[in-house]
This record gives sequence, C-alpha cells and structure tokens, in this order.
Amino acid sequence: MDLKQLGYLLAVRDTGSFTRAAQQLHVAQPAVSMAIAKLEQGLALRLFDRQDKSVRLTPEGEVLCRHAERLLLQMHQAEAEMAELKGLERGEVRIGIPYMMGSYYFPPILMAFKHRYPGLKIRVEEAGTRELLSRMVAGELDLAILITSDLPPALEGGQLLREEMLMVVGEEHPLYGAKRVTLAEYFRQELAVFRRGFYHREHMETLAQGLGIEPSIAFESNLIPLLKAVVRQGFAVSTFLRMVVEEDKALAGIPFDPPIFLDLCVAWRRGDPLSLANRALRDFLLAQPMAETARSEG
Repeated sequence: MDLKQLGYLLAVRDTGSFTRAAQQLHVAQPAVSMAIAKLEQGLALRLFDRQDKSVRLTPEGEVLCRHAERLLLQMHQAEAEMAELKGLERGEVRIGIPYMMGSYYFPPILMAFKHRYPGLKIRVEEAGTRELLSRMVAGELDLAILITSDLPPALEGGQLLREEMLMVVGEEHPLYGAKRVTLAEYFRQELAVFRRGFYHREHMETLAQGLGIEPSIAFESNLIPLLKAVVRQGFAVSTFLRMVVEEDKALAGIPFDPPIFLDLCVAWRRGDPLSLANRALRDFLLAQPMAETARSEG
C-alpha cells in the first residue's frame, strides 16, 4: 500500500467510476484498475462493489478511505511545510548568547536578521558562557556564542569577533582618565564581579592566581545594570567588554597593559546538521563586518 494507490482509491470513490477517476488523474484507465486490484490483493479485502459501469465502496473500503484522507492530508501538509522552510518562510532558530553580548552587540543584528526573514521565529537564551557551553553539548541549543579557545571537540565554530576586556571605573575614581592600567593595579581595588560559573569571572581569577593575588570582591551579581550602578557610584570597579561601556559617559573603560582580548565565535555541534533556518542565522552572523574583521585579524 502506497500513497499513489490511496490517491487512486479516493478518486474512484469521488467519481464513482474507474474511467472518470483516470480522467481526473490524467492517467490511463488500466493504471487505475491495476492499482486498485493490487491494493485489494495486498490487503486481501474487497474495497469496491463493481456493478456494470458504476462502483461503490464496500464497508472495508469506507474504513480505508478515512485513513487515506488523513494520510494524504498529512503528506500535503508536510510538502507545504518543507516548501515554506526551503524559502525560509517558516521555522525557528535557537541561539544562546552571553549576557553582555545579548544586551549590547546582538539586538540590532538579530533585528536585521528578522527583517530579512520575517517568517522565522527567533528564540534567544541568555546565560553565562559556561552554561551555554553545557547546553550546546547537551543538544538544548542549536547555536551559541562562545569563547573560541573554550570549544570542546564536540563543537565547532566560526570566528565572530575579538573584543577587548577593560577595567571600568566611575567618574570619581582616581584612575578615571587613565590611559592604561596593570592587572596588579586592578586587583588592588574593591571589585564588582559576575558570580562564579561565568567565563569572565573565571578568566580574571586565573589571572589573579598567576600574580599570586587574592582579589577583594565587594559585589557579586549577574545583572549588568546593577554592576554598572555599583561602579558608577564609586563603591567598586569592574571589568566589562568594551562594547558595554562605549555609550556610558559616566563610566570609563581603561585598557589593561598588556591588553586582554576575548575571541568569540558562533558555535554548533560537530557532525550535527543544522536546519536551513539555523544555517541562515549562522551565515548571517559570520557575514557581519565585525566578524569579517575578526577573521582577518586571526
């Protein structure tokens, strides 16, 4: 039993004739008769009562027609959905983005992607890079923005951008206006930092251990606006990516000496084929000017 046979079955039912069914289907009449005969033979059931030039469904034929209608409808729906996805008129993308980038780098890019593909649904998950990495490996996300050097063998990625990490101080801080700052100077300050589990926090703690310094942590939070408010009020200093402080005139971002950069990539699971919609988002991200610059620097 195949879908073509079921289509012939419904055509004969609707027209009441093998000849009219063949005309409707634009095939030869013997092809319809043969298909129905094979269907009856395979099921070991009689589907039609043949009376002179007219045919009528048997009770068994009526039952099969109900199933045939559902199966053919599902086939047409599947074909329609596949055609829509081929044209990227429908579908969903799932991407994990670190908190800092979700607030400052990605909004205009995602809106530009949505403008290009208005039928696609964009699902954004914000978390720390460690959590995003774990969720990517577990298959809970299709794409994620991760630290390039942090990728395990199960993932592969395309370089997205290189962003500088800065020491951030308020207007009243003695280092406000400084051109450069050493790590030792930074770690002598009261610090406002992300909570444990964030690559940003772990990276700075690793640097402190290399200097034999125990950081003095005054505030811990995963809320960027709260950390910025703490720094703005002069209670502590922090570190942010350059993009986070560029538009905040009440804060100063001071480069480290030597500078500290994070290389960020858009990652996907190795050997796991992405949907057409997710491939479109990945390629769109990698085509951005900052991504092209980062790749050329690498």
